[in-house]
Amino acid sequence: MTRPLRIEYPDAHYHVTCRGNNKGKIFKSPDDREMFLKKLTLSGEIYEVSILAYVLMSNHFHLLVKTPKGNLSQFMRHFNISYTVVFNKRHDSVGHLYQGRYKAFLIEADSYLMEVSRYIHLNPIRIKKYADAASEEKWEILRNYDSSSLPGYLAKNKRKGKGFIDYAALLSYEGGDTQKGRDNYRSFMQSGFNEDIRNPLKIGAGHSIVGTNEFIDKVKEKYIEIKKPSREQPALKELTEVYTPEELIKQFCRYIEIEQMAICKRGINSNERSMLMELLYRFCNITQTEIGRLMGGIDYSAVSQARKRFNLKLSKDTRLRSRFKKTVNQLSRLKI
Repeated sequence: MTRPLRIEYPDAHYHVTCRGNNKGKIFKSPDDREMFLKKLTLSGEIYEVSILAYVLMSNHFHLLVKTPKGNLSQFMRHFNISYTVVFNKRHDSVGHLYQGRYKAFLIEADSYLMEVSRYIHLNPIRIKKYADAASEEKWEILRNYDSSSLPGYLAKNKRKGKGFIDYAALLSYEGGDTQKGRDNYRSFMQSGFNEDIRNPLKIGAGHSIVGTNEFIDKVKEKYIEIKKPSREQPALKELTEVYTPEELIKQFCRYIEIEQMAICKRGINSNERSMLMELLYRFCNITQTEIGRLMGGIDYSAVSQARKRFNLKLSKDTRLRSRFKKTVNQLSRLKI
């Protein structure tokens, strides 16, 4: 079964979730939750991503975000790696914190953004323990749940909210960031206790797009069905789904039998080094500035020039082109 495509474009909205590896906890203390939000805030600032809502559970999290620059993958890669590093160091653990890659649903804002925000905020009471609880008890649990953006939406005093949350985006659908708008959002949330309320994410099953048929067709036509796949694309697509930049560098060096320090050392010029830069740019969805940091701290212009020279050689040298293709196909088979 193929994985859903990553659909990215400016000002897109997403529901994002990650679960702990082997159903393990991703938060073991209040300090973990605090550090998680600090890393979320920092990543949001770096990639200019707006955080609209969040809920942290013991072994997974939910986010509702907007990406003005169409860079969800870069944002999530930076955020997940930065939190994983801190978590592993704090708890003296190693390896993957999350179970596979994150899941993301593209959301049609005007039709489903509010429903998805309610789905996220209701998560703390969507457990067996509270299945038979009265509505009053459920509401008390939700409004006092610290690891959620909901209390900030309900607070009469705006200063009690989290500074990194864009409350105005959702409240604009309920009359604005005013007391009336917050009261309306409270009523909207409480209506979610009705068992007949649908789970909006079920709409995205199979294609990861939560929207009307017209929206889904428009997205597929504009962002998915742009090109007819070439013969080489299956291997290249698989490569993007398997490797992080760090993993790609490690496996590339292993395949061509060269030391990582040697190929990433500043001042070295070779076809292999330029090929690695090209692989990172094509298949890891990172900027040339980020590639420069990985390749010994060079600036983006040096990366750009190296890639230009490599692609020029690639267009003229059949042996180099054949080698590049073999490298891609080999890397696509090296499951980590």
